[in-house]
Amino acid sequence: MGNVDMENVVIAGAGPAGLTAAIYTARSGLNPLVLEGPVPGGQLIVSPEVENYPGFPEPISGMELMDRFRKQTEQFGARFKMEVIEKVKKVNDIFEVDTGTGRIETGTLIIATGAEARRLDIPSESKFYGKGVSGCATCDGAFFRDKEVLVVGGGNTAIQDAVFLTRFASKVTIVHRRDYFRAVPAEMEKAKSNPKIEWLIPWVVEEIIGANTVTGAVLKNRETGKTQQIACSGIFVAIGHDPQSEAFKELVETDKNGFILVEAGSTRTSTPGVFACGDVCDPVYKQAVVAAGHGCMAAMDLEQYIYIQRRT
Repeated sequence: MGNVDMENVVIAGAGPAGLTAAIYTARSGLNPLVLEGPVPGGQLIVSPEVENYPGFPEPISGMELMDRFRKQTEQFGARFKMEVIEKVKKVNDIFEVDTGTGRIETGTLIIATGAEARRLDIPSESKFYGKGVSGCATCDGAFFRDKEVLVVGGGNTAIQDAVFLTRFASKVTIVHRRDYFRAVPAEMEKAKSNPKIEWLIPWVVEEIIGANTVTGAVLKNRETGKTQQIACSGIFVAIGHDPQSEAFKELVETDKNGFILVEAGSTRTSTPGVFACGDVCDPVYKQAVVAAGHGCMAAMDLEQYIYIQRRT
């Protein structure tokens, strides 16, 4: 498989978690190598405006914010490769990272590969992602003040997102494909008692309408086949996230949904020398500022691990 490089630290992922981990490990003189994967900058780069990241009183695009992360990382000497990890295995005290184009050996590994919001899988969705279609109500809800929006989904996240969005939107319509909900009764009661929330059950989104931004959607009733067009300025897709952990499932423990399990109050995984941070181990918050904090924790946990290893 070609030459094998030996590293002190390999960081998988270049979103807020991975780049923050790279800043801290680089400043500590550990010379980290960041494997960027298919989406350098992570999911945040699709956000046209970010207005809730501390230190930026004016909105900034997700692309520019992550570019600033990277520049700060590079000034401390972190290195980057646009490689996708296919598999990692531990051989003695070394981790062998297979990227498909070669192999990298490392003494420690930080997994920061994130989680991808599930999509509706309709052709028009990708056209409007970041232009009215969003997978994060807490990130983008404030941009839809006094506008009508849809929330697609029937679990806790969808119902919680709908209630949250009523703080800004004039009307929130929950679109759900089934005639029952997976959300817990307490969350359902909050939504049912909210006068801003309306319901379309059992309907699905067939097409998203608009020019430069979303102006509406075509919905289809799953029982009758009837279609209708509804006006809206935003569509929040809340049908779950898929953690990007497949390459590591033989290395570390995950929960039933694939999120990597870490020790409480730390980023340590089930395998010594491997740490996880950000959305790949966070099924709850999914916020850039939280991911960045996790990245800091992972770097500090890793530094402590190396310190102990060198003393023994």
